[in-house]
Amino acid sequence: MRILFWGTPAFAVPSLRALDDEGFDVVGVVTQPDRPAGRGRRLTPSAVKEVALAHGFPVLTPERPRTDEFVAAVESLEPDLSVVVAYGHILTSRVLAIPRGGSINVHASLLPELRGAAPINWAIIRGHPTTGVTIMRMVRDMDAGPMIHRVEEPILADETASELSIRLSEIGAAALIEALALLAAGGLEEIEQDHARATFAPKVDRRTGRVDWSRPASQLACLVRGLDEVPGAWTTLDGDPVKLFRPAVDEESGTDRAAPGTVVALEEGVRIATGSGTLSILEVQPAGGRRMPAAHWVRGARLETGRRFE
Repeated sequence: MRILFWGTPAFAVPSLRALDDEGFDVVGVVTQPDRPAGRGRRLTPSAVKEVALAHGFPVLTPERPRTDEFVAAVESLEPDLSVVVAYGHILTSRVLAIPRGGSINVHASLLPELRGAAPINWAIIRGHPTTGVTIMRMVRDMDAGPMIHRVEEPILADETASELSIRLSEIGAAALIEALALLAAGGLEEIEQDHARATFAPKVDRRTGRVDWSRPASQLACLVRGLDEVPGAWTTLDGDPVKLFRPAVDEESGTDRAAPGTVVALEEGVRIATGSGTLSILEVQPAGGRRMPAAHWVRGARLETGRRFE
């Protein structure tokens, strides 16, 4: 089977490797163009592009995958199937129809829940106990196509989005190979989604990560875990931003009567009053600094109880 692979971040790499390991003919890889990254803002290839070049796969990096020139380039590869894993653009009907066998997608949620760009983040932010991976047939509407294969997974206690992403990337790769085997055997039933049950997982950004200390500690812990490592949940102290990591919800006590955002204890980290309960933060990243244990930052910042995050 001649496969055209579409993907950009590290999440997509295990699926690309699995296709190669299982002997599929990867005729090309489409990924996003090199982007500035790091403090030096140097142009950096995507994780998928690095792997594709190392394996000698032809690589296409269109700014927008819809021009006549790009479509002609894809048609010349004569793919039997497109496999899309976190590529980063919505594909047009014209592009989806190029492969003789259509296009399928590896999506990191149990569809129809959490359609969109950031299903892993929002599964944790919203406190879901389980999530998973869905292999689906692609249609013009976002993440709305018939489901081919689903694998359910629990979200572990204290698991961050970064950790869950690594785990689901491997599960998704295995699910992809299983789905392709079923397709080849003709034993695959495609199930239409219940669109009335659809929920959405929009892209997360800096605004998503702004901490509202009036919310309950349990919700804020989910927010912090769900935005680790990028973009990061954050707050301010004396006007300076501070990113927060490794949260722990504390038992409610008399200290939670302090105004939300108030530092109520300095033990292993920073214990902060919220709208309900208190939240301990064990790692922080101050503006312009590196990520570090909160206890180290506390000493350098001369933080004391009674100070208030905003």
